[in-house]
Amino acid sequence: MGAALCLLSAACFGAMAVFGKLAYDAGVSPTALLLVRFGLAAVLLGLVLLTRPGLRGAAPGGGRPATRRGRVVAVALGLGAIGYATQASLYFSALKLMDASLLALILYTYPVLVTVAAVLLGRDRLSPRRGAALVAASGGTLLVLHGAGGAGFHPLGALLAFAAAVTYTVYILVSDTVVHRLAPVALSALVMTGAAGTLGARALVTGGVDLSFGWRGWFWLAAIAVISTVVAMLAFFAGLKRTGPSTAAILSTFEPVVTAALATLTLGEALTPAQLAGGALVLASVAVLQLRPGGARARERAPGQPARDGLTEPTPASR
Repeated sequence: MGAALCLLSAACFGAMAVFGKLAYDAGVSPTALLLVRFGLAAVLLGLVLLTRPGLRGAAPGGGRPATRRGRVVAVALGLGAIGYATQASLYFSALKLMDASLLALILYTYPVLVTVAAVLLGRDRLSPRRGAALVAASGGTLLVLHGAGGAGFHPLGALLAFAAAVTYTVYILVSDTVVHRLAPVALSALVMTGAAGTLGARALVTGGVDLSFGWRGWFWLAAIAVISTVVAMLAFFAGLKRTGPSTAAILSTFEPVVTAALATLTLGEALTPAQLAGGALVLASVAVLQLRPGGARARERAPGQPARDGLTEPTPASR
């Protein structure tokens, strides 16, 4: 059941780019898509927390002073308001310019970027096996970009997609400092609320958002908010609880596979053989980077010390 829930989550997340393309075809702008997605997701997650008090977890900071608890909540809101709002804006701007399948492959370089950053920051160690995985992932990324010579490739879109991966990397490293202090669903609700606040303020400053598109646009927006955000997050948390972070993270590599398959079936997109080979290298490298012997994981973290695996545990709170 745990593996099935993780795969369900990956499928829901993987469908988001296709839903976004269909929303654009229905006349939805990127600004409207982001505002509705985060606003609706924040409301739905808030309702989940109201109806399921057990998902709230302990108060942030436990018995710590109210100022410290408030600081944790403020950081969580800031993660959404600054980090995730920026990442999502870059992602959906890239989606406007390029194929969903290629975007998914470029974005999924973020686990490799997190590993490199964690090593440079002293949060992780680089073993020979992981070094080989990073080299393979870099080669796979080059193959993906080298093979992107078709109509679906857009240089600015590729740049925006990679910028989204870099922004998401920074977001994960920062969220690693608070992810163990808040219950996952509560953290997700705060992130969505912060992002919705930023996008709402931007809409007010820029003269509002056009929401006059028809029911098809609203249908795909609802699919993004409900299926690719709320259901995806809750399924991942449920699967994570049953399988553990490494297994859940490895299973999440199913996400870009779903994106590519759905984009081929519904949008007529197709990846070149070089892109397929490069994508396979990247995904295989991500899986290798997540594999750690149970004993080694236990030795890397003393009892009671918060997790420092930036590739796994912080991720579902923000995708």
